[in-house]
Amino acid sequence: MTTARTLFDSPSAAPTPEDQRALDAKGHRERLRTRLLDDAEGLQDYELIEYLLTLAIPRVDTKPLAKALLREFGGIGAALAADPAELRRVKGMGDTGIAALKIAHAAAIRLVRAHTRDLPVLSNWQALADYLHADMAHDAVERFRVLHLNTKNVLVRDEVMSRGTIDEAAVHVREVIKRALDIGSAALILVHNHPSGDPSPSQADIRITRAIVEAGKPLNIAVHDHIIVGRNGQTSLRAKGVI
Repeated sequence: MTTARTLFDSPSAAPTPEDQRALDAKGHRERLRTRLLDDAEGLQDYELIEYLLTLAIPRVDTKPLAKALLREFGGIGAALAADPAELRRVKGMGDTGIAALKIAHAAAIRLVRAHTRDLPVLSNWQALADYLHADMAHDAVERFRVLHLNTKNVLVRDEVMSRGTIDEAAVHVREVIKRALDIGSAALILVHNHPSGDPSPSQADIRITRAIVEAGKPLNIAVHDHIIVGRNGQTSLRAKGVI
C-alpha cells in the first residue's frame, strides 16, 4: 500500500482522497496548536478537549469526540472530572483518551491547590473556594472531607473522611475529633459535596455540623466552617448561622 509520505515526496503523484483527508487533518491540528500557543484563552472548550485528545489519539479526528463529551457531561469541568467508567461509555473513548483527560484534571487540581498552601486559609478564602469547586463540584458520589489547620490557620492536612452513596456520606463525629487530636489540629473546616448540584444544606448536614462543633469545644478544637459544594455554587454554614 502506497503511504501518504511516498505520495507527497513525489511531485508527479496526486494524493488520494484518503491522503488528502490526512493532510487536511494535519493542517487543522497545526493551526489549532498555533492558536493554543498564541492565545489559549481564545480556544473554545471543545477545542481544548479536541487538542488534548489529539495528543493521545493522533490518528483520529477528535473534534466530534470532544463535542460528544461536552454534550454528555454538560461542560468541560464535568467531563474532566468524570469517572473513567462513565467516560468509557462515550463512543470512541478508550483508556488512552481517558488517561489524557484524567491527567489534565489532576494537573488543574494541583494548580489551584497550590494557592492554598503556606498561607492562612481564612485570609485566602477565594483560593480555597476555587480548589474545592474544582475538586468536588462535579463528583457523582458524595465525599466528606476535613481540612486541618494549625494555630496560624494554615492548612496542614486535607483528608477525605468518607465516601458515601449519591445521597449521603456516613460521618462519625468521634472519628473526626480523634483524627484532629492525632494530627494536633487547632481548627477544622468541614467540606462535603452535593452531587445533585444544589449546595443547600439538609437537616442532616446541620445536625452533623453542630455535633462536631460541640465535640470539639472542650478539646479546644474550633470548627471554622462547614462548606457544601455543588455545581451551582457553595454554601457556608457559618454564613447561614449554623456555627
